[in-house]
Amino acid sequence: MVVLLALSIPPVFATEKSLHELQQEFIDLKFGLFVHFGMGTFQGEDWVDPDVPVLAFNPSKLDCRQWIDAAESANMKFGCMSVKHHCGFCMWNTATTDYNSQKSAAGRDVVKEFCDALHEKDMKVMFHFSILDMHEKILPHNIKRYQIDFIKEQLRELLTNYGPVTVLMIDGWDAPWSRLSYEDICFEEIYRFCKRIQPECLVMDLNGAQYPAEALFYSDLKTYEQGVGQRIEKESCFLPSMACYPIQRTWFWKEDMPSSPTKSPVEIVKDNLVPMNEACCTFILNVAPNRDGLFDRNAVEALHEIGKLWKDDGIRHTVAETGAPIIATNLAKNKHAIVSWSYDSMLHDFATDDNFSSPWISHNSVKKPWLQVELGDTQPVNAVVITDRDANAISSYRIECRSHGKWQTLFDGKAPTSRCVKINRFNTVYADAVKLTVTAADGQVQIHELGVYNEPR
Repeated sequence: MVVLLALSIPPVFATEKSLHELQQEFIDLKFGLFVHFGMGTFQGEDWVDPDVPVLAFNPSKLDCRQWIDAAESANMKFGCMSVKHHCGFCMWNTATTDYNSQKSAAGRDVVKEFCDALHEKDMKVMFHFSILDMHEKILPHNIKRYQIDFIKEQLRELLTNYGPVTVLMIDGWDAPWSRLSYEDICFEEIYRFCKRIQPECLVMDLNGAQYPAEALFYSDLKTYEQGVGQRIEKESCFLPSMACYPIQRTWFWKEDMPSSPTKSPVEIVKDNLVPMNEACCTFILNVAPNRDGLFDRNAVEALHEIGKLWKDDGIRHTVAETGAPIIATNLAKNKHAIVSWSYDSMLHDFATDDNFSSPWISHNSVKKPWLQVELGDTQPVNAVVITDRDANAISSYRIECRSHGKWQTLFDGKAPTSRCVKINRFNTVYADAVKLTVTAADGQVQIHELGVYNEPR
């Protein structure tokens, strides 16, 4: 049952902190606990039947303080709970649906108990929230307005009723397995909604690893889910980041876990925690509670061992200034492109296909290659992002916008950065086409994506 409430937003909490300060504070935390607990715990699956009866959730000895005591023994400084996984079961007392822990056999608001246990230890709170919701049929290719309002009301509850939230990690967006795009559910709308409630809460998309590691696309933090092969490159990474990994073999508890070895505490510290911290990446380690609602003994012992091997050395790894993340819809996505001569079969549409691994490549004989994107209707534009992910050859270029048949130059000069992602922000103009001309390059020009945006300012 879905109950839609008025999306009233409480007064904005005052803040004087910049995004950079908030990113630095998160990186300074260095190490935290991740907890996946819910219907998956009782079904033996990470992806469970979304119609399992609510009474199936019944932890008889639930004790969030046991979890946080174990986290403290590992010298963790915050805790992150998966408050709603993809099946749609909510771990808090929500008014939006009866499919929640308060209505279960347990009859408890697990999020409140988790947050209370963290607050008692003066530890920070972080939430993991799935925007994909199979119980409520919030699925790709069929999103309705009331479902977006449903998501916003759940986020309003989470950001209003449980105190300050350091990070909101949203999962299931723009991922190949969920297929919920930033157009299906507008990222900018959700991002700005959350920031109005808690402006100091960092909002991140867990699936951001598909974007280049040199700019923040749709996230206040770069993310790496190591369980699916996303690995941070310590030598080249400079963005404030978060990486997650389970200490057991999967995110949710399985029956063999009490008798199966956890991942090695030495490897967790040596191969994950230490090198990630040096790369301005905070590490969160998942521990799955069992069906009683407790951490298994082997997991508790592993956390204790990690605490013996690692303590915060107090060294502050300074985060680079990232500027505002790109949160607006890409107006050039899948739009028609016109280009100068291409190399072989690396044709024009690769530059606007929203796939950063496939470039348009200019033919070497073209001295000043150009790429033009037709936007259709005239619309406001105030940012153009160029990604030459591999070659990084572009040293100077010109950006023009067309309106009513007339071209206006918005930038003409040296590239503002030697990095592969070049962000160009300018005063709003109205355009039906955007053209990039590369005026100087060192090597063959490859444009992986040309993004066009109308950003909130």
